[in-house]
Amino acid sequence: MTMQVELVSPERILYSGEADTVIARTIGGGELAFLTGHTPFVGALDIATVTIRSEHGDELVAVHGGFVEVSNDVVTILSDVAELSSQIDVERARRAGEEADRRLQHDHDAEAEGAARRAHVRLAAAGGLGTATH
Repeated sequence: MTMQVELVSPERILYSGEADTVIARTIGGGELAFLTGHTPFVGALDIATVTIRSEHGDELVAVHGGFVEVSNDVVTILSDVAELSSQIDVERARRAGEEADRRLQHDHDAEAEGAARRAHVRLAAAGGLGTATH
């Protein structure tokens, strides 16, 4: 059995299709796997990768916060910023991560830390080249 997955950003629907499993990291809840028949759930998403697993393979998504709702075998992910792995410019993400890491060495502030986490999540989604929870 499968469930319907909708991944929505303000600009467009990034993903709409069926999946067997959705794995997402929530703030304060850690990593959760949603399967067919999952109890209703609403949670705030952390800056991390989301895995949408179907018979066609895994779709990795870099999600920079947002919300996940599960109800009646429908998983809805709402995020202001989300990128499918196939849409990520790896070199740009690598440069952004290096720049953020340099900033962190000199001035450890929340903005630099957030930039580093986002860059590393983008790299992880693009092919496991970074860490998803930096």
